[in-house]
Amino acid sequence: MREQLMQIKNEAAADIKTASNTAELDSVRVKYLGKKGSLTSILRGMGSLSNEERPIIGKLANEVRVDIEALLDQAFDALKTKEKNEKMKSEIIDISMPGRVRTMGSKHPLTLVLDEVKDIFNGMGFSIVEGPEVELDYYNFEAMNIPKNHPARDVQDTFYINDDVVLRTHTSPMQARHMEKHKPPIRIIVPGRVYRSDTPDASHSPVFNQIEGLVVDEGITMGDLKGTLDVFAKKLFGEDTRTKFRPHHFNFTEPSAEVDVSCVLCKGRGCRLCKGTGWIEILGSGMVHVKVLENCGIDSKKYTGFAFGVGLERIALIKYGIDDIRLFYENDVRFLKQF
Repeated sequence: MREQLMQIKNEAAADIKTASNTAELDSVRVKYLGKKGSLTSILRGMGSLSNEERPIIGKLANEVRVDIEALLDQAFDALKTKEKNEKMKSEIIDISMPGRVRTMGSKHPLTLVLDEVKDIFNGMGFSIVEGPEVELDYYNFEAMNIPKNHPARDVQDTFYINDDVVLRTHTSPMQARHMEKHKPPIRIIVPGRVYRSDTPDASHSPVFNQIEGLVVDEGITMGDLKGTLDVFAKKLFGEDTRTKFRPHHFNFTEPSAEVDVSCVLCKGRGCRLCKGTGWIEILGSGMVHVKVLENCGIDSKKYTGFAFGVGLERIALIKYGIDDIRLFYENDVRFLKQF
């Protein structure tokens, strides 16, 4: 057994010397010192030795193990250094080459306009609230005075998840949700995505953004609505902007009006953007319907309010003179870089 140990030592030293990389060196370690290695097999056979031979062979076996481990450590350090140097040579960086310019991103044009709208209404004392995009049919329609089987539901082109749950068609449901939990005075805007089953074209998209506004307090009149929206239009499109209110019908407001602004491109003279009229429609508005207030537990004899809803894409199209809503969603860098 003494001769076997010396033979293992010599063979291990030879294999370690010929290993060309750390992977081969690890294979040598397993071959001699692993659980099924040559030296381990010798140690397992020591039970057959006499009591006199066992300590002598055991000592020699430990010395052989220590010698092999020392050779392995020395060779591993040398090979690791060699591999590191070779890797550094292959990965050398030519610092004389020009660097790659990192392209900096910027805010999306819709985000830019939304931030501006938020700043305008924050300055007038409005708070910003948000609500669920997957909405209950009750809040999306019934609380807004649009009962089941009402013709207005057909106009909305709604995505139904089931009979009681829809993808919200406007951000108006947050009117009801907010009024149920907060009593007047109320002054909020509600920005967010809404969904309608529209075929995409230059002016329609199945997904778009709406900004709902709501004010409820004692003594609120149509004059407050007009003054608020007039300030909004002037801040967003310029101080020379004029507003015009046209009678309309919405189930959740009475009286109701659509609001036009003087064309930002031709200043009211008539052009392709305003189709020669000098005016561009931007939003719908009106005094909050008595039934909506009562549905939300607010005393309609004591409180009145106004509401309005504006499409974010619509005012962005007008503000930047863009003629196709699809440009906002195509992620064309050539378009986005302009903002």
